[in-house]
Amino acid sequence: MKNTNILLLDPNPTCELSGALGKILESSTSTEFNLQRESLSDYSGQDSSGNTGLLSGVVSRIKPAVIFMVSPTGFLRQAKSLFQSFKREKPDPPVVVVSDVNEPGQMYEMLKLGAADYITSPLKPIEILPRLWRLLEQTCWGETLAPSERDNFHLDRPLIGQSQPFQDVVSKIPIVAQYDVTAMIVGETGTGKELCARAIHQLSHRAERKLVTVNCGSIPNELVESELFGHERGAFTGATTAKQGLIREAEGGTLFLDELDSLPLLAQVKLLRFLQEKEYLPVGATKTQIANVRVIAATNVNLESAVRAGKIRQDLYYRLNMIPIELPPLRDRREDIPLLAANFLGRFAREFRKNVNGFSPDAMMKLCGYDWPGNIRELENVIGRAVAFAREPVIRAHEIALPKPVPESFQEMKRKLVEQFERTYLQSLLIVSDGNITKAAEAAHKNRRAFFELMKKYDIDADQFRPKDDPDAGADRMNLSWQKTFADKGVS
Repeated sequence: MKNTNILLLDPNPTCELSGALGKILESSTSTEFNLQRESLSDYSGQDSSGNTGLLSGVVSRIKPAVIFMVSPTGFLRQAKSLFQSFKREKPDPPVVVVSDVNEPGQMYEMLKLGAADYITSPLKPIEILPRLWRLLEQTCWGETLAPSERDNFHLDRPLIGQSQPFQDVVSKIPIVAQYDVTAMIVGETGTGKELCARAIHQLSHRAERKLVTVNCGSIPNELVESELFGHERGAFTGATTAKQGLIREAEGGTLFLDELDSLPLLAQVKLLRFLQEKEYLPVGATKTQIANVRVIAATNVNLESAVRAGKIRQDLYYRLNMIPIELPPLRDRREDIPLLAANFLGRFAREFRKNVNGFSPDAMMKLCGYDWPGNIRELENVIGRAVAFAREPVIRAHEIALPKPVPESFQEMKRKLVEQFERTYLQSLLIVSDGNITKAAEAAHKNRRAFFELMKKYDIDADQFRPKDDPDAGADRMNLSWQKTFADKGVS
């Protein structure tokens, strides 16, 4: 990866957004990459064909693996024109648009044009660096990365999400990464536990070494100890040769144990000893071995319940749960659904070579209104299926195939459906209207006060759906405060 170039296109040398991005990239790339800057002000006086020629020449000369195009407020129109300059013969370096315009319409438009990603301010290393590594893993100016580099820089998906529950988790990752301690990631199936573990590894000082992922539930019980700790020749029937375990394979790096609750109790005892002493005994061996490995564990079950049920040893639980990270389910971060859906849409459209570039409003409403029991993984599969069978550039609601819920008793089902409908309907309208309560109420054909009362009933905060730096946010919060005061006193 050394001598790999990253191109940063600045709108002007004094742009604050460019300065913040440059600091993040320079702090990460000082030893592994070459950060090259090019001022877009040099092309302001050129026509479209002139821009294309000049920028193509710069890209051909620098040969960047990734291009960051900074597009602050007032520059997006020119950025869209310049963006066309990167449409050339394959392979193309991926282009990441960085802007302080946090508007879904602008984001979708740039993604339609072929942007690999769209990042909004405030810029944070935890949002920039994993996305950079993901793009570098996918392509490095047409060259496939070596296996060892792939292991170190692979990131299946970017950390996408601006909701508060998700940002609360994301803010912990760089802190956890800097301290070499065990961590426990808890979350429902499909919430991104492996992605979280990979981000922790890549932001730690162990990033140059391997991340070894183990799904404890996929290993037969009788082979778990051998897989983890290795075995000596003749240790058991069929052990014709000695074998190093996964702990030895992860030497100097990170061992990620997914579905920890599936680990047999005897293996949990040996794992606890390893965590405490950094030493272990291969099956059939008489001499202990020492390994320098960080352990991250994950489970989709309630830890306290698993301990009470005897599936996880209490002493191991206390040891692993030193730094807990709980990933929120997708139904608790619905405002992130449009961002995630757009990301999956762009990826599958490129992968399937299809001209699909957006969702109709009713399709997005359908996505935002579903509870997603399979979380982000289920959303990804649904979008992939919709893109595969899409016949038009815009995906319609009838092309979003969602499973039907299993019926319960009539009264219980009715109660749940009414609550789910009201909550998700309100949230969906607020998402589409960018948190503007008046517009959302008009779309629902309800007066603003009645709409606000429903929001109050379900403890829904419009600020969660409003773009950052919205100039009306403060005034609207004041109006809501007065409305709440009057409502509490029974004044209409």
